[in-house]
Amino acid sequence: MDIVLTGSVAFDYLMTFPGYFKDHILPERLDSISLSFLVDSMVRMRGGVAPNIAYTLALLGGRPRLWATVGEDFEVYRTWLESKGVDTSGAKVIPGEYTASFFVNTDRSNAQIASFYPGAMAYAAQISLRDLKQDPPDIVMISPNAPEAMIQYAGECQDMGIPYIYDPSQQIVRLSGDDLQRDIQGALALFVNDYEFALINKMTGWDQDQILANEALAFIVVTHGESGTRIYSEEGTYHIPIVEPKQISDPTGVGDAFRGGFLTGYSHGLDLNTCGRMGALAATYCLENPGPQGHSYTPDEYVQRYRSIFEDQGKLDIIKG
Repeated sequence: MDIVLTGSVAFDYLMTFPGYFKDHILPERLDSISLSFLVDSMVRMRGGVAPNIAYTLALLGGRPRLWATVGEDFEVYRTWLESKGVDTSGAKVIPGEYTASFFVNTDRSNAQIASFYPGAMAYAAQISLRDLKQDPPDIVMISPNAPEAMIQYAGECQDMGIPYIYDPSQQIVRLSGDDLQRDIQGALALFVNDYEFALINKMTGWDQDQILANEALAFIVVTHGESGTRIYSEEGTYHIPIVEPKQISDPTGVGDAFRGGFLTGYSHGLDLNTCGRMGALAATYCLENPGPQGHSYTPDEYVQRYRSIFEDQGKLDIIKG
C-alpha cells in the first residue's frame, strides 16, 4: 500500500537542568520575570510526527512517502530517513528557513519549559497533494502541521477521492469546531488520545456514536496511555492492552510509533484487532529506547516478539515475507 505522510518535521533539542525551576521563580516578580538556566546536557534528536511514523513503517518493510516542508538544515536528516527506507522526495526545502525545532529544558522533578519554532513548517500550505508526481496514494495520513495545511490537505483528499486518516492531535485547539466536523466527516479514520477525543466531543458537539455515523468513517482509534487503546467501529469495540516494556527510556514519539505499527497492519489488510496490537508493540519498542527514532529491529524480530505476547494465527507471516 502506498502511504503518504503529512505533518511536522522537526529537530528536538532536549536539555536537562540539575536543579528545580520552582526554586528560581519569584511569584511577586512574575511581571518582570527574567531567567536563564545553565544546563548540564543537551542532545539533538530527529523528530516530527510525519517522519516518526514513517520510520516505524519503514522498519516493518514499508516505503512510506514524506510530504512536508523542511529547512535548509534538513539534508542530514534526509540521508538518515532514506537510509532507513523512507521516500523523502516530497520533502520541500524552504530557502532561508530552518526545519521546525522543539526546545525543551527538563528539571529534576520532570517539570519542563519548552519552546517550539515552526520554521519551514509554517509554509506547509504552499505544497499541494495535487502535485504528487506518482499515482494518487492509497492513503494519506493528516497529522499535526500548520493548521491551514491540515485543512487544505483534507479538502484535497476529499476532492481527489483519496482515503485519509485524520490525526489532529496537538492542533485541535488551533482548529474550529466546524473545521473538525468537516474534516472528520470526510475521513476514513480518526486517531486521537482520550483527552483529545474529549476535546473533539466538546468542540463538535458529537459523541462517539455520532462520529461513527459519518458515512466515510470506518473506525476511531483512541489511545489511553497505560490503560491501552480502544478501537471503535461499526463491527464493535476492541480493547488493545499495552505491551509491558523491558525498561522505560523515553516516552517521546510513542504515539507516532503506535501509528506506524497500526498502519503497517492496515496496509496488509489485517483486522483492526491485530492492527491495534501491532501498534501497541511498536509503541513499546519506542518507549524502551531514547528518542522517537531510537528503536530498531527487523521484521522477523518484531514478529517473533509479537508472537511471544499475542496469537496471530500466522497473519504476520506477510510482514516477515
